[in-house]
Amino acid sequence: MTKQKTAIIIGAGPAGLTAAYELLTRTKIRPIVLEATDEIGGISRTVNFHGNRIDIGGHRFFSKSDRVMDWWLKFLPAQGTASRDDKILNRDILLSKNKNAPDPEKTDDVMLWRRRLSRIFFLRKFFDYPISLSIETVKNLGIWRVFRMGIDYVWVRIFPRKPERNLEDFFINRFGKFLYQTFFEDYTKKVWGVPCSKIPSEWGAQRIKGLSVSRAIGHALRQIFSKKSGNDIRQKNTETSLIGQFFYPKLGPGQMWETVAAEIEKLGGEIHKNCRVDRIEFSEKSANKIFTQNKKDGAREFNSDLVFSSMPIKNLVQSFDTKISPEIRKISDGLVYRDFMTVGLLCDRLEISNQTNQPTVENIVPDNWIYIQERDVKIGRLQIFNNWSPYLVADPKKVWIGLEYFCTEGDELWKTPDKKFVQFAIEELEKIGIVNKKFVQDSVVIRQPKAYPAYFGTYDRFSELRKYLDGIENLFPIGRNGMHQYNNQDHSMLSAMVAVDQIISGEINREEIWSINVEKEYHEKKS
Repeated sequence: MTKQKTAIIIGAGPAGLTAAYELLTRTKIRPIVLEATDEIGGISRTVNFHGNRIDIGGHRFFSKSDRVMDWWLKFLPAQGTASRDDKILNRDILLSKNKNAPDPEKTDDVMLWRRRLSRIFFLRKFFDYPISLSIETVKNLGIWRVFRMGIDYVWVRIFPRKPERNLEDFFINRFGKFLYQTFFEDYTKKVWGVPCSKIPSEWGAQRIKGLSVSRAIGHALRQIFSKKSGNDIRQKNTETSLIGQFFYPKLGPGQMWETVAAEIEKLGGEIHKNCRVDRIEFSEKSANKIFTQNKKDGAREFNSDLVFSSMPIKNLVQSFDTKISPEIRKISDGLVYRDFMTVGLLCDRLEISNQTNQPTVENIVPDNWIYIQERDVKIGRLQIFNNWSPYLVADPKKVWIGLEYFCTEGDELWKTPDKKFVQFAIEELEKIGIVNKKFVQDSVVIRQPKAYPAYFGTYDRFSELRKYLDGIENLFPIGRNGMHQYNNQDHSMLSAMVAVDQIISGEINREEIWSINVEKEYHEKKS
C-alpha cells in the first residue's frame, strides 16, 4: 500500500485552515495544523471579553472571487430573516431567498448582511470616506481648502509625477498634493511609523488599487442613478475601497474560522494549539521534519511530505536547520512588521451622536469604523462593534468600541502597562470629544504582533528571498505573513486554494500563487 502523504500546515488563520479543508475534501493528503497560540483564526479571530466580542482589525466578508464568497456561505449561510437591529430599525435589507435560510434570532450559524459606513474624523468633524465633494465636505473644510484641492488635482492630472517612486507619489497622482497632505500624509505615518516618501508605491497599488478622485466621483454618481447597487453583494464593478455592503458572521470573524476548524477535525484533520514551530530539518531540497515546542506536551516531531507556511517569513527562515547564504539571511532578518494594540471600552454612551440619514439603535453613530486623522492624538482608528453585529455586545444598551493603536513590538506604547494604557486611551478620546470617562464601564487591552508586513526595510530585495523559498520543492508560503504581502483574508484563502489546485494537478506554478492580490480582479475576468 502507498503511504498516505502528510501536509504540515503552520498557522491556524484563514490561509492555513483553508489549505487544511481543501486538502481534506479534495485529496487523500492528511493535514496537520500547528498553531503557536491557543486561539483559532490568527488576526481574523474574535476575542470574547465578558460576553463582549472584539473583531481584531475589522473584517468585512467581501470578495470579488465567487469561489471565496461561495466557500464562506457554505459554512455560514446568509440570513433569511431580519436580525435584531434590522427589526428595531425596520431596515430594508437583502435576505436570502433560500426557504431554509437561518434566522439570526434563533441560531448563531448565520451570516448577516451589513451596510458599510466608514468616515474620517478630522478637525473634530466627520468627513466621508473616501472624501466626496458634498455640501457637508465643503462646509467642514472651508471654500479655500476645497479650492486648493481642486487646483492641485487638476495640476497633477496634467503633470503627474513620473515615475512613481514611493507612496507619496502614488497618493499625489491620484488625489493631488493638498488633499494628500490633508488626509493621507500624517495618517499613513501614524499607521506605519515612517513617512510616505519611505514606503514603496507597491503598497498603494496593492491596498488602494484603482481608487482616485475621479473613480470616487464616478462611483458616487452610479450610486445615485443605479437602482441595483444596493442589492448586489458581489459588487464586481466596484473598487474594493468603495464597497457598500458585505457579509459578517453573527459572532464576529473568528466564528467563521472556529466553524471551519471544527469541520476539519470532524473530517479527520489535526489541529495542535500552543504548538510553536522551533526547527525545520531538510533533506536535499525539501523540508521533511518539523520540530515544535508545545506548552502541554513539550518537544514534538512531525514528518512532512508537504509544508504550507503562514508564519512570518522572518521566523520561518530563522527556523531552517540548513545552510543559508548570509545575504538571504540578511534579507529575511531585515523584513519589518507593524504591530498594533486594541483597547476595548464598554460605554454607557458616546459624546458624538448620529447626525446622518442612517437610523441607528440608541442613536449611536452608524460607522463600522472611524479613521482618526487628528494630529494631536495617537489613536489611528475607532471601531464600533454594535454596528458590525448587534450580537457582539452583551448588553444592547451599551456601546462597545475598539480603539486601535499602531506601534512596533517593544516600543513605548507596546510596553505600557494595561491599566495605564487604558487611562491614556480614554484621555485621548475625551480630548477629541468622543467619550466621557465617567461613562466608561469596562475595558481590556489586546496586543497583536506582526499584524502588518511592511514594504520597507529589506523588502526592496524580497525577490531574492522569494527565489530562495521557491527552490524548496515541498514548501508553499501562503497568507499575509507567510507571503509578506498585505493581504485581506480572501487573498490569503486564495493563496491556499491555488496551492492545493496545483498540488492536485501536478503543475506547480509558484508565480501564480505569489501574484494573488497583484491582479485587481484576483485572476477572474469580468463578464
